[in-house]
Amino acid sequence: MKNKLIIAAGTGFLGNVLIQHFKNKFEEIIVLTRGKSETNNQIIYVNWDAKSFSGWEKELENADVLINLAGKSVDCRYTKKNKAEIFASRIESTKILNEAILQCNNPPKHFINSSTATIYRHSEDKEMDEYTGEIGNDFSMNVAKTWENTFYEIETPNTLKTAIRTSIVLGKNGGAFVPLKQLTQLGLGGKNGSGKQFISWIHEKDFARAVAFIIEKELSGSINVVAPKPIRNEEFMKKLQKAIGIPFGLPIPKSLLEFGAKIIKTETELVLKSRNVIPKRLTENGFEFEFSDLENIFKNLLS
Repeated sequence: MKNKLIIAAGTGFLGNVLIQHFKNKFEEIIVLTRGKSETNNQIIYVNWDAKSFSGWEKELENADVLINLAGKSVDCRYTKKNKAEIFASRIESTKILNEAILQCNNPPKHFINSSTATIYRHSEDKEMDEYTGEIGNDFSMNVAKTWENTFYEIETPNTLKTAIRTSIVLGKNGGAFVPLKQLTQLGLGGKNGSGKQFISWIHEKDFARAVAFIIEKELSGSINVVAPKPIRNEEFMKKLQKAIGIPFGLPIPKSLLEFGAKIIKTETELVLKSRNVIPKRLTENGFEFEFSDLENIFKNLLS
C-alpha cells in the first residue's frame, strides 16, 4: 500500500472511478475540489480554485502520486466564452500544479495530467499511436497541444510526468454511455452522420487499471489510454442496439445532428470526429485489457 494519492478535480465521473479503484491501495486520498473542505468516507476534500495558491499546495508534500483531472467539460457550444473557459481551465490548473510541485521539499513522485485522444487529427484511414500519430490543427487539437506543452515545459526534476490521452470512457453511472443508452432505448440509436467515423473507447475499470499500471511501471511521457480496437460509429451503435434488445435505430444525418446540437447546447464534433486511436505504449509495456470486446462491455454496463 502506498502512502498518499492526490486527485485534483476528483469529484466528477472519472475522479470517482479512480477513488473506487485506489481506495484500498493508498493510506490517504486527498481530492482538490472547488467545493468545501471536509472529510467524507475517509476521503479528504481540500478546497482550491485551480489557478492560485491558498494553502492546498501543502498537501502535495510527500505524495506518491498526483493526478490532475481539471478542465471544463467540452460538452457545450463552442462560443467565445466557453472556448476561453475550456482553454483556461486546463492550462491554469496544469501550470499551478507544476509551480506547486517546485515549491515542495518532498514533491510528488509521479504527476499524471489529463490530456485527450482528440489531439490527433480526424482519421478514417490510419490508426494513431504515440509514435506515428498525426496531431492536427483546430480548436480542440490546439487546446490539447497547449495543454501538454504547459505540462511538460516546466521541468520537475524529482517528479515523473505522464500525460494520459483518454478518449470516451464507458461507465455505468457517467460519461458517454448513459446518454447513448437512453437514445438507443428511444429508437434513436442509429449511425451518426456517415457512421464511418471511428470511436476510441475504454471501459471505466480498464481506465483505472491503466492509470494504476502507469504508476506501477513508472511510465512517463504521453500515453494513449484507450482500448485496442477502435470501432466505426455505425457498428458501435448496432452492437449497442443488440445489447439493449432494440431491433432498430433511426440514423441521424449530419444536418439533424447540427440542429439537435444547437438545441441541447453541444457540438457535433463529439460524435462526428473520427478518433482512430490505439494504445501502443500500454500494450508494448505489457498491459492487458480486461474489457477489449464491446459485447462484453455492454453486457457488463447493462447488468
